[in-house]
Amino acid sequence: MRQADPPAEPAALSPHEARALFRAGLRVPTSGYCAGRTQANLIALPRDLAFDFLLFAQRNPKSCPVLDVAEEGETGAAILDGDLRTDLPAYRLYRHGELVEEIADARGAWRSDLVAFLIGCSFTFEGALLDAGIPVRHIESGSNVPMYRTSRPCRPAGKLSGPLVVSMRPVPAERVADAVRITSRYPAVHGAPVHVGHPAALGIDDIDRPDFGEPVEIRPGETPVFWACGVTPQAAVMASAPEFAIGHAPGHMAITDARDTAYQLP
Repeated sequence: MRQADPPAEPAALSPHEARALFRAGLRVPTSGYCAGRTQANLIALPRDLAFDFLLFAQRNPKSCPVLDVAEEGETGAAILDGDLRTDLPAYRLYRHGELVEEIADARGAWRSDLVAFLIGCSFTFEGALLDAGIPVRHIESGSNVPMYRTSRPCRPAGKLSGPLVVSMRPVPAERVADAVRITSRYPAVHGAPVHVGHPAALGIDDIDRPDFGEPVEIRPGETPVFWACGVTPQAAVMASAPEFAIGHAPGHMAITDARDTAYQLP
């Protein structure tokens, strides 16, 4: 496994600098990296599933907001001047819906028939939350954001179906309305929360055991707030079992050259 040292000030990095560190072997969650630059989820599927996924995303825009789509076989994108096979910290390989490997370099697994999709990520609006004085616990603790499969099914499309995945951030109760207002200005990166409080209403039995990422402390006076998550396409892959797919390791995002303000409504 390749290794690299984490930077002292990840927020100050440019996307080019961050991607170079990931190519050199740094494997870390990317929340808090490259302040002001948009992060994205990756899902790469064989060409014969590309239309089904576009339809799936169109029918489930809250969880699958498409920011960019590469041409078949291409390894770059209009919003990312780099290599999608090497410039993320970690990748997940799926065969027939089963996670078979997590790797730091996807060049050996990438196929010429893959179509890569970049999906909006809620890390994009975390800077706005912090600027408003709303804590982001996983950044404070240096951990990965907790993510959960829910009991809410996505609307299926073609061969693809699966559950909604959500990310969770504890928010002081008196700031929940502010968090909703702030994040609602970013509809292209999941926008406003899909649920506030009561994890069981989403089918989450144990808030301390996320399906992806790591648990975070929910302090007295705080409310768990849930946003739609771009790991939803990988949950669809696991549920629908296509013969092959590549995704990012949850929380280990593609850092694009786009600016967060490009996806912010007035």
